[in-house]
Amino acid sequence: MGEACGQAGQQAGTSPDDARIDVGPSEDFAEGAGWPVQVGGATVAVIRFHGKLYGLHDRCTHGNAQLSLGWVDEGWVECPLHQGRFELATGKPLCDPVTEAVACYEVHEIEGRVWVRCRPAE
Repeated sequence: MGEACGQAGQQAGTSPDDARIDVGPSEDFAEGAGWPVQVGGATVAVIRFHGKLYGLHDRCTHGNAQLSLGWVDEGWVECPLHQGRFELATGKPLCDPVTEAVACYEVHEIEGRVWVRCRPAE
């Protein structure tokens, strides 16, 4: 899966600020599961829920656990360490013990491939 962002990994027709990297074929990202991918020096949890792909920074803001290993349900991912939940669409914390949001990354499926924006959404 992809690791660098820049000309080599950048999708044609994008500016450097909108650079995206191809992280693999769509079929590698199963429903209800998370997958860690390297994007521009960060690890992003790419999660498919109800057919849509979401990208969150892969480390819980409370216990530093990998969110890509968490439980996915009802539009959230649960941290596998202390069961704090983050909303998939926004990264917003939904319950204790998490109080700080995680960064979100834009994820798109294009012609059977999954692309992640190199910088977190603002």
